[in-house]
Amino acid sequence: MSDRCELPAHNATPDEILHILKTARRIAVVGHSDNPARDSYRVGRYLAEQGYEVFPVNPRAHSSGRLRFYPDLASVPGPIDVVDIFRRPGELAAVVDEAIRLGAGAVWMQDGLADNAAAARARAAGLRVVMSRCMMRDHRALLGG
Repeated sequence: MSDRCELPAHNATPDEILHILKTARRIAVVGHSDNPARDSYRVGRYLAEQGYEVFPVNPRAHSSGRLRFYPDLASVPGPIDVVDIFRRPGELAAVVDEAIRLGAGAVWMQDGLADNAAAARARAAGLRVVMSRCMMRDHRALLGG
């Protein structure tokens, strides 16, 4: 497990990103914080405000009236359209492999995050892959949220 940063060798095109944003309804945010000052919290809340069903995944976070946290992806009820990842580079492969096992539609690695080997496995399994991009920023830019 390495914390080495990679650059995406192959990334989703703008059309693929737009397709994900338009067709996804259920998003699991892995590494979603319970701290409103954290990027993962802000992105998760933004996505929920845009009408997505957001499932915060973080075994160490505390659920509140507004947020119910799940300990892992397997605990999220029902299908997952996108797994949005806010984890250290060395943890990406495990999250991507779990997304593949669960039949997610796409994995989205937030700004600064890329794992080319995990991305290749995801693509081979039929998942769409976005690396080193912010889902909130892309949503705002492409759909004017």
